[in-house]
Amino acid sequence: MPSALLQPRAEPGHVLPALAGGAVCLLALPLFLVAGWPLKGWALAAVLYGVVHALDYVLARSGAGNGGRVFGVFFKSIGLLVVLIVAAASDKDVAIAAVLTYAAAYTCELGLSLATYYGKEPIR
Repeated sequence: MPSALLQPRAEPGHVLPALAGGAVCLLALPLFLVAGWPLKGWALAAVLYGVVHALDYVLARSGAGNGGRVFGVFFKSIGLLVVLIVAAASDKDVAIAAVLTYAAAYTCELGLSLATYYGKEPIR
C-alpha cells in the first residue's frame, strides 16, 4: 500500500489559489506605501503575476494537450526570468521589490494549492 502522500487525487481548482496570490499582491501595496519602497517594484510584480495567470488561462482554454501546457510553463518561467534580469540590470531595488512581492504571492498560491490537493480524498 503506497503512502497517503503518494496516492493520486483529483486536480484542484486553480481560481481560488490564484485569487489568494493576487490578494497578497494587493495587500503588499500599503506596505510599499508606508515603508517607502519602490512602487515600480510592486507594479512590476503585480503585472507579472497577472500576465502569468492570463497565459495560464489562455493555455487552459486553448485545448492544447500536455505538450502545449509544458511548453507554456517553460515559456512563462523563461519570460519571467528575462523580465526580472532586465529589471535587475536597470534598477536593483525595483527588481528586489518585484521578486519579493512575486515570491510572496506565488508562495501563497502554491501553499493553498497544495492544501487543497492533499485535502481531497485519494482516487481509488
